[in-house]
Amino acid sequence: MKQSRNPLRIEVPLLAWLVIIWGALWQDFSPGNLLFGAIIALIVTRLFYLPPVGLSGRFNVLHAVRYSFVFVWHVAVASFELLWLALAKGPRVRSAVVAVPLRSHTDLMVTATGHVTSLVPGSMVVDVDRANATLYVHFINVEDAAGAERVRREVLDAEAELIRIMGTKEELALVNEEHHLERMMSAERGEGGTR
Repeated sequence: MKQSRNPLRIEVPLLAWLVIIWGALWQDFSPGNLLFGAIIALIVTRLFYLPPVGLSGRFNVLHAVRYSFVFVWHVAVASFELLWLALAKGPRVRSAVVAVPLRSHTDLMVTATGHVTSLVPGSMVVDVDRANATLYVHFINVEDAAGAERVRREVLDAEAELIRIMGTKEELALVNEEHHLERMMSAERGEGGTR
């Protein structure tokens, strides 16, 4: 039985990502090396069977650029928070493993959310329940239920950003609807403004 493959035009973001990884691994972003990386990426995706990655066919460059700055800011802030915790609390810092059910059940979105979460200092995905799209995240400085809820919110916010960048139209509609409901609830509580 012949395995189904994604059309090449749908795999362009995956190929671009593989070329970037190739350049980063060799620490050489010269045109020749990137061209060779593109050839290797094509060979890997065309000749060797990989389970089809469920790509949405959309990629929002503006959200990707904006989120790259937001992500770097989160990494910097988390680094300074860890430094402060190490100096101020030392071994008395409490941590927890928090289950975070995600909106998206696609392998790509679950993986991307897990990687983005683990790259922020002080957090690490320790397990993934693929069937239920749930990440189990170890987070430093979680004292109580409110802290666990903060962790869930941060992971879901990261997932929402990734959905805005490359999620399906259905996932994007869900995120936009949730954002609209949050704004309405904030207005009703008299908080006003948007996040």
